This record gives sequence, C-alpha cells and structure tokens, in this order.
Amino acid sequence: MSEFLLEMRGVCKSFPGVKALDHAQLQLRPGSVHALMGENGAGKSTLMKCMFGIYKMDEGEIRMDGERVEIRDPLDALQKGIAMVHQELQPIPERTIGENIFLGRYPMKKALGFIPIVDHKKMYEDAAALLKRVRMDFDPRQRLGDLSVSQMQSVEIAKAVSANCRVLILDEPTSSLTDNEVEALFRIMDDLKRDGVAIVYISHKMDEILRIADDVTIMRDGQYIGTWPARELTTDQIITRMVGREMSNLYPPRSNTPGEVVFEVEDFTSIHPRSFRNVSFQLRKGEILGVGGLVGAQRTELMEGLFGIRAHSKGTIRYKGQELKIHRPKHAIDQGVAMLTEDRRSTGIMGVLSVADNISISSLRKYLDFGVMINSRKVEDLVRENVRKMNIKTPSSKTQIKSLSGGNQQKVLIGRWLANDPDVLILDEPTRGIDVGAKYEIYCIIADLAAQGKSIIMISSEMSELIGMSDRVMVMCDGRVTGFVDGAGATQEAIMSLATQFE
Repeated sequence: MSEFLLEMRGVCKSFPGVKALDHAQLQLRPGSVHALMGENGAGKSTLMKCMFGIYKMDEGEIRMDGERVEIRDPLDALQKGIAMVHQELQPIPERTIGENIFLGRYPMKKALGFIPIVDHKKMYEDAAALLKRVRMDFDPRQRLGDLSVSQMQSVEIAKAVSANCRVLILDEPTSSLTDNEVEALFRIMDDLKRDGVAIVYISHKMDEILRIADDVTIMRDGQYIGTWPARELTTDQIITRMVGREMSNLYPPRSNTPGEVVFEVEDFTSIHPRSFRNVSFQLRKGEILGVGGLVGAQRTELMEGLFGIRAHSKGTIRYKGQELKIHRPKHAIDQGVAMLTEDRRSTGIMGVLSVADNISISSLRKYLDFGVMINSRKVEDLVRENVRKMNIKTPSSKTQIKSLSGGNQQKVLIGRWLANDPDVLILDEPTRGIDVGAKYEIYCIIADLAAQGKSIIMISSEMSELIGMSDRVMVMCDGRVTGFVDGAGATQEAIMSLATQFE
C-alpha cells in the first residue's frame, strides 16, 4: 500500500509555442495540506488541470493508492474523489446557491412513478446541511448573483466539500476572502484533514503557507524543483527557490518627486446612501497615492465613481484647475484618466482575443487612416513596443490572452491604458493573485511611471505593498476618508487605526 494517496509522475503538457509542464511531479499524503508554489507561469494551475481532467497530459501518469488511473474529464475526476475550486470563479448568478452547489449532480426523484425530475426539497435540505457544516450562514434558496465575490468563493468551496472528495484542490482560494472568511476556510481545511483528505493549496500569500501547510512543492518554468516539509522553510527560502535568485528587496528604489497638485476631488458622494460620501483629496504630479481600508470601505466603488462606472450625486473633479465632467468611462478616457479594474477576468481581459487586440483596443482611434481604416502596421508597432517595454512573456502577439499567466495578463492591461498616454492612472489591486517575481516587475513599472510624472492612485489590501510603494496613503472606512498617512512614516498600526474609525 502506497504512503501517498495520489501521485503524479513525469507529467508533460505543451501548448502552441510553449511547454507548460516538463516532467513535473507531485505526491500527496492523506490528511495533509500540500502547498504548490511557484511564479505565475510556473505550471501550477496547468498541473492541477491535468489532475482534474481539464487538460489531457502529453506524457506522465497519475496513481491513486498506488494504482495507475486515467482521468478523462472533470466528472470522472469527481467520481474518483478529486474536487477543485478554481482561481477564476464560474458561477451561474441567476440560479440559487443550492442549484450552484449541486450543478450537474442534482438529487432526482420520479414523478408519476417513472418521470425523473430534480428533487428540489432534498437538494435544498442537503445544501442547508452542507452550508451549516462549513459554517456558512446562507439561505440555499437565495440567488447566487446577490452575493459578493468573496461569498461566491465560499459557496464554491462548499460545492467542492459536498463532493465527499479525497483530494481537494484550492487554487488561490483566499484571493477575495475577508479575514473572517479566511479563518472559516482554515477551520474547514482542519476538519477535512482530520477526515483524511489531501488538500493541494495554491497561494502566493507566504504567511498563509507557513501557517497551514504540511509540505511545500515548488515549481519553476514548468519543472519540479523540490518538496520540503513546511516547518523547515522560511519565506526567503521559498522566494529564492521560486524565482531562482535572491530577492533582497521586495520593492524597487524610486526616483519620483511629487510636484504640484494636478488632480483634485471635492465632496464626492455616491447616489447610493451606503456607498462613498463627502470624499475629498488631492493628487500631485508624479505621486503614488495609496488607498487603504478594510473590505467594505468603498475604495473600489469610489474609484469606479471617479472613472464614470458608478453614478454620483454631488462633488467635483478637477484636473489642473479645470473641472472634469465624467459620467461615463469614455469621458474619463478622453480627459486623460485610466483605470485598471480589480477583477481582470470579468472587467479586464477579453479572453478569446489576442494579446495584440487586448493592448490596442482602447487606442484604436489613434491608428485610423482617413478616420475609417485601421493602420495595421502602426498597431503592430504599438503592440511590439508594449511587449518589449512591459517584458510580457507570450509566444506571440497573436496568442489568446487567456493562455497567459496572471502576471502577464496584468502587464497587458497596463500596456492597454498606457497606449492612451493617460495623466492619471487608477490601479485597483494591481498585484492581486500574482507571484512575487511578477509583482516586482509591476512595482518597477509603477515606479517608472511615477518618475515620468504620471499621477497614480493605487488601491491595495496588502499593508506592506501600501507602505512599500506609496508616497502617501489615503485611508477609508465605511465610505469616508478617515485620514492620510505619509508614506515615509507609514506603519500598519497607523493605517489600521484609521481603517477602523467607524462613525
């Protein structure tokens, strides 16, 4: 009898122009949390998709309890006891929580003695019991689309648990969860460990890994680097093995010098009474203004209001003393304001289009001949320059953006906005879900833009990122600005004190 519940050996997988996995391997012990780590593009998600039957391996084998198995598709994986919570959620928002949990495996009953129909009563009873088991106080009949992103992620975790799995894959499960929801997830994981479940945990959050993992496997460029007991590793050792080099500084040196005030917001208030209200602040030329606060502080909502995505009831926006009328994103773009949104999958990338299309889409009007025909040569020059300048790793500019790693997708989106040469750039969680190496590259891009005189507003939920990158930090709580902290003297305590100043 094998000591491993599941083993993957010699796994190879290639896509056009790139070898995603090169003889990768993984060994999972029952009743353990196994952290799978590596930079974006290292092959972690690809390896898990091979395990879950989404991709077919070019080479290699999978063994469960020592016996070789073939996993044909995700349904076959579920039947073999393997469940997966994907990094990019794919909910059906118009259906109920219960229907989403049991999608594709509804409990059935016979109507009129012979017609099979869904047993809704049993489905909702089972869903309610499951939600109670995983400490989630939701009504299973509630429409899923009414939940927040973090709550939807909790439902996805409940869905995976409901499959009575022996192996559970969690791909960046806490990227959208609050601290309380993270603690709830860890309690669920402890329960599953006691039941003998092997958990694969993919995350870039070092503090989580060192807290909950039993084993750590590190991959780099599609290859297996090694596996170590988590208790024997430090954060620095993990980072060094992930990137293949020492990283003495997590943040780049900056040469920007904030100048005169160029962007002013005064008494900006949402039409919704429970959203942002009476917000006023100034932004200087060449300044990086960090925006901090807890979940629910209305930071994203405020920035979407400034960009014309959300309506406001009062307030003014000025650029260099001139009032800006922004009621739609087009108005913002035309007046030199750009915004990188928080959820790159839903509101950022166009997955089925190429890297070239995604970079050029917002600036095509600049490359029209006679106002009607796109000058393909100029567009190709734009794309080639952005790929070079941003160090975007892609087989070609014609590659679909959805096949790129998260960090490279993010660099494409930054390049899209820079093609418009904006004066004010709003970045909402610019490094969420990407690894330390790609984060550093994006930090360098941000620092370089500030040095060029671009004015940057950066929302971040990572305290160290706010402190390490910001010239000033504006802190919000419950829709209000509660104070400013100078970047040079910023501390987590000072930011948290302002972030918890409820009325």
